Amino acid sequence: MYLSRFLSLHTLWVTVSSVMRHYPSVWGHYDVCKTQIYTEEGKIWDYMACQPEARDMIKYVKVTLEPPDITCGDPPETFCAMGNPYMCNNECDASTNELAHPPELMFDLEGRHPSTFWQSTTWKDYPKPLQVNITLSWNKTIELTDNIVITFESGRPDQMILEKSLDYGRTWQPYQYYATDCLDAFHMDPKSVKDLSQHTVLEIICTEEYSTGYMTNSKIIHFEIKDRFAFFAGPRLHNMASLYGQLDTTKKLRDFFTITDLRIRLLRPATGEIYVDEQHLARYFYAISDIRVYGRCKCNLHATGCKEENKKLFCECEHNTTGPDCGKCKKNYQGRPWSPGSYLPIPKGTANICIPSISSIGNPPKFDRIWPNISSLEVSKPNQANVCDKELLQCQNGGTCLKNMRCQCPPAYTGILCEKLKCERDPGGCSQNSGNVAVSHGPLLPLTALLGVTGLFIF
Repeated sequence: MYLSRFLSLHTLWVTVSSVMRHYPSVWGHYDVCKTQIYTEEGKIWDYMACQPEARDMIKYVKVTLEPPDITCGDPPETFCAMGNPYMCNNECDASTNELAHPPELMFDLEGRHPSTFWQSTTWKDYPKPLQVNITLSWNKTIELTDNIVITFESGRPDQMILEKSLDYGRTWQPYQYYATDCLDAFHMDPKSVKDLSQHTVLEIICTEEYSTGYMTNSKIIHFEIKDRFAFFAGPRLHNMASLYGQLDTTKKLRDFFTITDLRIRLLRPATGEIYVDEQHLARYFYAISDIRVYGRCKCNLHATGCKEENKKLFCECEHNTTGPDCGKCKKNYQGRPWSPGSYLPIPKGTANICIPSISSIGNPPKFDRIWPNISSLEVSKPNQANVCDKELLQCQNGGTCLKNMRCQCPPAYTGILCEKLKCERDPGGCSQNSGNVAVSHGPLLPLTALLGVTGLFIF
């Protein structure tokens, strides 16, 4: 008896564990695109919204500096040590590996001794501004999932702007301003993320929190993603269902956390004081030892994987979608307008898969392969997609369109649009005296011109 109970409990645990692997909490991780289920019609696919796991996106970044000759070391020059601005015997020399500070050292592994970092030239041309644009490009739409963190080896800048692009660098918009004096630098009152709320979460602020000068224990600048998530998901992000619900229905919120490029605009180096010491300009420069950007490939909830090919990221699309972001339906699957997936309803979401085109349905080889599980493709559901229309897409061979959902065919005909003779399925085929007429293959209008289905555009 005890063994029987143990085996029953073990079976239950295995079942629960299997389910929890795909849905580890009440809101789900959207890490599965489809599963097979059993219905009265047999085994069919159950489609769900899905997305790739978050990862370190710096592994795939391309960095560009403006001006291109702003990196120190060509020609060699000396600079002052961090924490001791008057000890100016350090050297930057691009021709010597141990003394070079190229841009790729912004992204190498941390914890090395001595520390590695990119460094700009010093402010030797003062009073001309020492300004640098650092552009991070992915050539792919990215959804941010964690704070952006920039670690400076120099003092943190007196003035800096973090900007984002959603169109591969064609246009830019500010993410956040950083300054020792926001009012003087950008004519903005200083704020922190803690001053925001659900209603003001998209406000672009200027913060003085990360702009202290020469302090050896203050090297890091944050752009707080998780603190903004917390306005909807709670302090420990325990209520992700609420956050996903907001992202699902608010395009501006989704776009706020979506990027193709980031740009760090360094406008004024750390001075640590009001006035610049013109006698010791080697004190002033920018140096960055680490940049962290965590996120996931944006696949419109149509993929769980993202791969790199020829130094470009592509979603491994499912749901009969294709494109770098799974942003369109595959050929012969354009039976209704493409739509992104939806996080709702929790926990599976809505897949909004692409369905076969009418032209592919009328082709017998594709018909046999695609259409047996037509109900799982949502064609037969009301308000999802119309199979026929009394005015534009008529049932063939005398068929009658019922509720814009299916064709009621005459006895001799079958098929979605009554386009096939039943006798074609018989071993003897259709004979001349069978009483059936030839199939009339009239022109078929594409469903994309007929359907009014819309889907939510989501994060």
